[in-house]
Amino acid sequence: MRLRSRIPALLFIVALTIHPLCARVVRVEITSRKDVLNGKEFGNVGAYERITGRVYFSLPVTNPHNRQIVDLGNAVNLKNGEVEFSADFIAVRPRDEHKGNGSMLLEVPNRGRGRIIGLVDGGDWDLANDAGDGWLLRNGFTIVSLGWQWDAAGADALRFVAPVAKENGKTITGLLRGDLMPSKAMPEIPLGHLILGNIGGTEYPVANPEDPRNVLTVRDSRAGARSAIPRSEWQFAQTVDGKLVPSDRHIHLNGGFQPGKIYEYVYVVADPVVAGGGFAAIRDFASYAKHRADAVTPVARVYGEGISQNGRFLRDFLYQGFNADEEGRIALDGVLAHVAGAGRGSFNYRFAQPSRDAQPTSSVFFPTDIFPVTDQPEKDPLTGDTSGLLDRAVADKVVPKIFFSNTSYEYWGRAAALIHVSADGKQDAPISDNVRIYHFTGLQHFSGPFPPEKGKGDLLGQQPQSPLPVKYFWRAMIANMDAWVRSNTLPPASSYPKIADGNLVPLREYAMPAIPGMNRPHEANEAWRLDFGPHWRDGNLSIQPPKVSEPFPVLVPQVDADGNERDGVRLPEITAPLATYASWNLRDASIGAPDQRVSFEASYIPFPKTAAEREQTRDPRKSIAERYADREDYLTRYKNAVDDLVKQRWILPEDRDALLHRGDQEWVEATK
Repeated sequence: MRLRSRIPALLFIVALTIHPLCARVVRVEITSRKDVLNGKEFGNVGAYERITGRVYFSLPVTNPHNRQIVDLGNAVNLKNGEVEFSADFIAVRPRDEHKGNGSMLLEVPNRGRGRIIGLVDGGDWDLANDAGDGWLLRNGFTIVSLGWQWDAAGADALRFVAPVAKENGKTITGLLRGDLMPSKAMPEIPLGHLILGNIGGTEYPVANPEDPRNVLTVRDSRAGARSAIPRSEWQFAQTVDGKLVPSDRHIHLNGGFQPGKIYEYVYVVADPVVAGGGFAAIRDFASYAKHRADAVTPVARVYGEGISQNGRFLRDFLYQGFNADEEGRIALDGVLAHVAGAGRGSFNYRFAQPSRDAQPTSSVFFPTDIFPVTDQPEKDPLTGDTSGLLDRAVADKVVPKIFFSNTSYEYWGRAAALIHVSADGKQDAPISDNVRIYHFTGLQHFSGPFPPEKGKGDLLGQQPQSPLPVKYFWRAMIANMDAWVRSNTLPPASSYPKIADGNLVPLREYAMPAIPGMNRPHEANEAWRLDFGPHWRDGNLSIQPPKVSEPFPVLVPQVDADGNERDGVRLPEITAPLATYASWNLRDASIGAPDQRVSFEASYIPFPKTAAEREQTRDPRKSIAERYADREDYLTRYKNAVDDLVKQRWILPEDRDALLHRGDQEWVEATK
């Protein structure tokens, strides 16, 4: 039946009857269903409702579209040839489904947190008190965030519940690894992935604390030599109420973990979760929404959206062949993978670690930035391997429309150039007709605050963060994707730096001007050829840490005389600049390793205000007074840059005034 009316009961179960050989969503449990903001009307679409609950899936092991899921046949709940999983979800949909636009934004939530509504519309992520300007809602989109990560941490995380695997009824054991560089002295560290001061993934507990394979090492940088810390100096323990007690999820080090050092631990674990079912959850919910008349969120089109970790998830989703559902139909009609760089991730392995990524000083040498990375087939000149990211989707005839978008940071921190150059780094690679690659110049991995300020904690850099906003690009990308899928209206052409134009160069040719008080990085993240053992390509990583051989070439966007990138989608702040927006930010000396880059951040370095200031500091960049006659001159140039972006459909016409207001604020900030 269709769910149209408000349901006062705490729990409502939608029972779905499904053919046993094509099992997808078998039932949906709704735990809450409420009008958004007490029934507020959003344009012609009217009122919205917010639904939370859990979706249950059942996957037949023999279906060819499920065979890629590692350990599926070893799941402890295998029954009648099928394995059941479940996932938390949040759905925001028009109360009257007929007033919606028929398109769903299916959010792959970052470490269990759905954030796309707050990012795009500017209100609360959960719409509790504020919907911002309600752009997504006014335009009739259905938005669903669906749990896919089995180890998502925190009480409010959207989780994916999956069974463990056993071989012939026997416990499976293996080795797991983690690493981090503390920004302050710490007596203990968690085994889970510590990212931005929070646990991104709870990780497996240690299975045997006394096993001699448990190892702790320390080094100064990613490529530095490891030094083993004697076993007598550390233990699996945690301080509780002033006392040290055994813990299967923490490591205590005598004398503490020191800032500016990379600590890496390898330990024995047991009972792997069938984590790859998370791919099937996204796939099957998309097909359920499009093809089931009784779906909780019925739509005609589904666009997979993922940022950072979840952009990598979507790249891996495509690579591993999950865009064909169990009947061979296309699941995601469009994919918006943002700030994923060249990455995939640890999503479908035995003892998968979904939260692990690839940062300058943590999550190093994980199966993240690995071959292949281009959408079309490429050849590794060292190994001879030839493959592409979309090979399976092409073979299955389910290639979606795709946006691969990155900021300046990903070219330094996520090897982003590899998605559009040959594996030897010598020439630009062709891209598919269904793919657009966008490089948003001057932005960092996530938008920094305005007025600009330095990061805090693990993000404390030597310079203020780049404050340039990505919000308005997101709105245009969503509108462009919807028009592309709905009516084949072509989106803006790809825009990114190219080798052929001299705008993508090796690090040695990077021409950043010598700005007073600014230190330059001596390296950028590389994608390495890794070897985790003889069966790791089949999902079993038996060697930890992996064997590391040759890296792929590192190429970065070239900059102009101001230090701003020359090619890509240029914000008005780059076309009519008041500052340098460097693609990186070095760690502040107070958190250690000041020659290393801060994760996720770019830098904001304002221009000198006058010629006298420039001469006094010997700044090679022209001053603001030398560039612009006055405020009106600057605003005219800024307005022209905004109008160009609107004309080219990078920015929506309705967002023009907001950007013009931002330009005025930036002038005040830069000249005060």
